[in-house]
Amino acid sequence: MTEANTLTFTQAALGERLDQLDQAALDALPFGVIGFDESTRVRRYNAFESRAAGLSPERVLDQELFTVVAPCMNNFLVAQRFEDAQDSGTALDATIDYVLTLRMRPTKVALRLLCSPGSAMRYVLVQRL
Repeated sequence: MTEANTLTFTQAALGERLDQLDQAALDALPFGVIGFDESTRVRRYNAFESRAAGLSPERVLDQELFTVVAPCMNNFLVAQRFEDAQDSGTALDATIDYVLTLRMRPTKVALRLLCSPGSAMRYVLVQRL
């Protein structure tokens, strides 16, 4: 059994574990993963999220998450939390109920927002409800 098969959406210290996964392991996860850098450019995107959102990796990778890929998350509930954590140098691990609305019918999801001071990658995890 690979590590990706044992990881869950609610797993503790998941951001650090995601940083260590190669693309094949990331693609094996049973929830969506969008990893982005401090400039909000998407650097990691898994197959689950690609299928669920209907957006190919070629269309998402290297694009700005909150203005190009998912402007429906460019608000105080999601984008602002990452900005506040970055500005204050604090960790962020929050799970919120959310409704995705861009390029799809409204879809209820749970979003898990992850970032750690000093980490190059931040994550939005998407669990379809």
